[in-house]
Amino acid sequence: MGRRFAIRRRIEELDPRTDFAAIYRLMSAHEFPWDMTQALSFALFRTYAVPSIGGLLARTGEFTERTQKRYDDTVLLLDAVLEHGTDSDAGRTAIRRMNQMHRAHPISNDDLRYVLATFVVLPIRWIDAYGWRRTTETERVASAEYYRHLGRQMGIRDVPGTWQAFARLLDAYEREHFGADGGARDVAEATLALLATFPPNDHLPPAVVRRISLAVMDAPLLDAFGFPRPHPTLRALVRAALRTRGRVVRLLPPRRQPYFARQLPQIRSYPHGYDVARLGTFPSGRAVPPPRGSVTNPASRSPERTG
Repeated sequence: MGRRFAIRRRIEELDPRTDFAAIYRLMSAHEFPWDMTQALSFALFRTYAVPSIGGLLARTGEFTERTQKRYDDTVLLLDAVLEHGTDSDAGRTAIRRMNQMHRAHPISNDDLRYVLATFVVLPIRWIDAYGWRRTTETERVASAEYYRHLGRQMGIRDVPGTWQAFARLLDAYEREHFGADGGARDVAEATLALLATFPPNDHLPPAVVRRISLAVMDAPLLDAFGFPRPHPTLRALVRAALRTRGRVVRLLPPRRQPYFARQLPQIRSYPHGYDVARLGTFPSGRAVPPPRGSVTNPASRSPERTG
């Protein structure tokens, strides 16, 4: 077990106020790659329950007609920032792409700030509930600092100063803004259908994958979409299975090589590689030329050996 906690010890030697990018990279690519993927996927899904967000996504048609590509582009843009850093060519290009897409639509600062809060809070809550260990205070502070820095790069105003403040913002915003919207429900349904095609979910009937997914969701989220509440027994079984997985992962050795989101088997839109500058949507219909020195990322698939 001493080896299993080697990366946590390395994290605890760093300063979360200044080394937040390194800490968040260790969390995402070494300590909790599977958990972070699940948590961030549910974080994005959760934002659809705010009608101003889910409704807009439905009107663009991107998340209902090109669901796989929109999922891949979102994951790969965030992954470029994580892997290469905000000061790299790839990181700057990814942030510029996100800003260009957001500015093409009337998105409020409050909605952008809420989305940022989901990326801070949902991974902490997921890992603390289902991970092989709980997050440390160092990791929570670093997560908040990582997204505070990203939020500034994206021009988001009045970003919370701590992870606790992010959590309070998220909970209050959902209480006030969660609600029914036909378009948002369509986006949620398209995303659930896509989830059923991801390995290893594709070995199960789609109806079973859907029931499992709903069992992970909380009551306010289910009610906002008008989804039925799962039977308490199913909910308990699914969540117990997730906790059991965490206990199994705890027995595995620490990851030697990082595992980035671009290596996930469910990322399927770019089998021959991709250019960060051409990810996402282009309202003008024209891709933005990459900055000098940028490179095309090769398609990479490495099987995940540990959690």
